[in-house]
Amino acid sequence: MFSTSKLFAMPLVFVPTPLGNLRDVTLRSLDALRDAELIVAEDTRVARKLLHGLGLQGREIWSYREQNASRVSPAILERARSAIVAVTCDAGMPGISDPGSALIAAARSEGIAVDVLPGPSAATGVAVLSGFPLHRFSFEGFPPRTSGARRERFARALEGAATTIWYESPQRIRAALADLAAISPDARIFVAREYTKLHEQQLVGTPKDVLAQLAEPVRGEIAFAIAPSGSKSQRPAARGTASDAIDALLAGGHRVGEVAKLLAARGYGDRRELYARASARKARRKTPIKRT
Repeated sequence: MFSTSKLFAMPLVFVPTPLGNLRDVTLRSLDALRDAELIVAEDTRVARKLLHGLGLQGREIWSYREQNASRVSPAILERARSAIVAVTCDAGMPGISDPGSALIAAARSEGIAVDVLPGPSAATGVAVLSGFPLHRFSFEGFPPRTSGARRERFARALEGAATTIWYESPQRIRAALADLAAISPDARIFVAREYTKLHEQQLVGTPKDVLAQLAEPVRGEIAFAIAPSGSKSQRPAARGTASDAIDALLAGGHRVGEVAKLLAARGYGDRRELYARASARKARRKTPIKRT
């Protein structure tokens, strides 16, 4: 037998964990988790359950998450100076949508070497499953929590030339899809719920199509892809079509500021000019018609 610790000259090792199916763990990940003197986890309860399933009980585990990252980072780096420290997250690649990237930056500034093992990632899996163009794609993380900000981000994503990949919570996925439907009813989206798990669900279609297929209440981890609708240069930007777009959004109940943001993101012109035009058209809509 040989010590697998010799394979890991890097003392701070980022170890991807299975998204759901434990058989997705890699041999190198098993080696790293087995040889690490300390395991850093997003949620220690989830980590202990995973380690139990992999036959690696009784390990020292520290919590590292957004709420305590600044406090525990120095102690983690101090341990990494003399021992192998494995950094994990609840599922997938640590450092994606969690504070792991900040820990890597801190380690590099302290002269501590870092290694990142390849492994499961919901973002890349969903990108490929979508069937959307992937000559370029962008990981966008979680959409904003407010409706107006979500619509603006989605509008920008649709106008780009790249497929965009997103994560969302089961509590907000319906609101997110409703916002996407409001700005682009014909958008093409792919949603994966509980990817790699027993009750995995894959949905594709327009936002309205997908909403109709989601069970209530929505449960589990969710990732989705939005196909690009074309670059800004492919969108009409003439004043006449901008006026039509302004009127349509106003009729849909959008505020003037929101109209300006959305249409600027879609390539209809300068945001300030669009705001002025939307304000004027809204005032005109309120003006009563004089009858003779």
